[in-house]
Amino acid sequence: MVADNAADSTKEKNENTDVLASTRTVVKNALEKLGYPDEVFELMKDPMRMMTVRIPVRMDDDSIKIFTGYRAQHNDAVGPTKGGVRFHPNVTEKEVKALSIWMSLKAGIVDLPYGGGKGGIICDPREMSFRELEGLSRGYVRAISQIVGPNKDIPAPDVFTNSQIMAWMMDEYSRIDEFNNPGFITGKPIVLGGSHGRESATAKGVTIAINEAAKKRGIDVKGARVVVQGFGNAGSFLSKFLYDAGAKVVAISDAYGALHDPDGLDIDYLLDRRDSFGTVTKLFQNTLSNKELLELDCDILVPAAVENQITEENANNIKADIVVEAANGPTTLAGTRILSERGKLLVPDVLASSGGVTVSYFEWVQNNQGYYWTAEEIDQKLHEIMIKSFNNIYDTAETRRVDMRLAAYMVGVRKMAEAARFRGWV
Repeated sequence: MVADNAADSTKEKNENTDVLASTRTVVKNALEKLGYPDEVFELMKDPMRMMTVRIPVRMDDDSIKIFTGYRAQHNDAVGPTKGGVRFHPNVTEKEVKALSIWMSLKAGIVDLPYGGGKGGIICDPREMSFRELEGLSRGYVRAISQIVGPNKDIPAPDVFTNSQIMAWMMDEYSRIDEFNNPGFITGKPIVLGGSHGRESATAKGVTIAINEAAKKRGIDVKGARVVVQGFGNAGSFLSKFLYDAGAKVVAISDAYGALHDPDGLDIDYLLDRRDSFGTVTKLFQNTLSNKELLELDCDILVPAAVENQITEENANNIKADIVVEAANGPTTLAGTRILSERGKLLVPDVLASSGGVTVSYFEWVQNNQGYYWTAEEIDQKLHEIMIKSFNNIYDTAETRRVDMRLAAYMVGVRKMAEAARFRGWV
């Protein structure tokens, strides 16, 4: 038994920075808990399709630069695959694979007719001109055009991509397809068939998850001390939502450091001064490190930046009673285990950040039927789905006596496994 525990500990350490390995581990545990045979895990441990493309772009200095891009389609047993496209210098094939699995799980958790997809291009958009970004966006669509489409695989915004990039991609796909096809992609500008609420959907979903978690722990969000790691799209919107709800956002951070005020930060002031990439701390001198930020005294901690932030090294130092993951994979398996053992309520990323894919689904439905909903209708539908999904996973965790992450994976994987079984794949 001691040897087994040692082996498990070594495995956890190895998976601390390997998001694909840790994702597979939890998927395997979830399938075992549900009683599925090994072949179901073999089907789900990797994407069914993985495309690597090379994209030539003429740069502003008239040179040609070749970019590498990826598109993963995890599983289409339930329906077409769906997921974002990120532009980032640290994009890897392994990361894109893991993210496509997470998208499948998110779709299962909020009961959407999708499998998971994900895309990425290795680049730094912060160092590219508007014209270069347009060339890259259009080149990516041309490269993957044969495997995507409104009934195959529907892209969306992700890290460092936005509604303008989605508009360029939709226009390029419509040219290839030879008719206007807004349902090919979501996260578009409203004038091109985008949906109300899409830009803030991920943050709105996280905020709903925070409210539900606070209710379970008897914490009033009004007056609660909240720390938000990350001030990009999700982090800035949810900071604003919480600030407007009366919470004390005592700390925020970006890639260059963190700001802290125990009496609460003026979020409106910070939003007014952030740049287009969510950077604001460079304007201040007395900043904290991200490590110090995570360990601040607070009621609710929201990691909304990058993966592998709460690990075996710092999980024992986390003071927040509730941790709600807005980023993808911010807590390692070892970190999850420690937080659970300490009685912390950890709301996993595949649940908390599923608001984005939910409103993307609303956009796709509106595009397909040619009838568009009001912002109030979108907000109401999102609240209903997120609250139902949260309670389903919370109850599963209580009934099965597992942590919220494993419960979320169990709920998320079941629909996909059943669809594959009925199709006769396994």
